[in-house]
Amino acid sequence: MSPSRILKWVTGGFEAFLGIPAIGGAFIVGLYWTPLVIMLILHIITLVMTKKDGGATTGSILGIVTSCIGWIPVVGMIMHIPSAIFLMLNAAAKDNKDEGKTVTTA
Repeated sequence: MSPSRILKWVTGGFEAFLGIPAIGGAFIVGLYWTPLVIMLILHIITLVMTKKDGGATTGSILGIVTSCIGWIPVVGMIMHIPSAIFLMLNAAAKDNKDEGKTVTTA
């Protein structure tokens, strides 16, 4: 599994947590919106690595948008949920670079 796919699983899990009503919002507000900045950085890193690996970038781009508008109370929660879904769907799919590779065991 490529590092970009691992990052998609991680960022998808974080997005799912932040999308939980009340809990995700309390976490973000309690830490003075710092999680949104951290998620923005993680999404940018994931996007760059995904481009390098030839994977789907939809989840990372949606995550970047979500991190930028996530400070709006209800809109942020609504955006975190589809971001998590797209990131996890992208993580479950193989990267274009991985196709054609065969794994051999000794």
